Amino acid sequence: MEFIKNVVPKEMKNLRIEVEDFIKLYNEGKCELVDIRMPMETKVWQLNFGLKIPAPELPDRANELPKDKIIVVACPHSDRSNMARVWLSENGFEARYLVGGLLGLMERLKGGKAKDIEL
Repeated sequence: MEFIKNVVPKEMKNLRIEVEDFIKLYNEGKCELVDIRMPMETKVWQLNFGLKIPAPELPDRANELPKDKIIVVACPHSDRSNMARVWLSENGFEARYLVGGLLGLMERLKGGKAKDIEL
């Protein structure tokens, strides 16, 4: 498995992405956010950008993901998103998980700072 060969300190930066780096790349059109939470979670609180594909549906809906962008997977924290990132990486996508998850992203974008992301 190629994944395990990359679990070395110098490669870890390619497995995750910090919120600030995500915002920059998203605004430049270089990445796509994929919210992998379950429908019951997105009904309670949701984002108005990015793709919404629950993790269990990724294999059946991978054709909806752009191949020419970094796929940034996110859940409330990072546990599920890192597992989804592994699957995506093994299936040919350049994927990273969002450090701090969606809760960290929302904390960064609250209030007037919401204007920092271009929708």
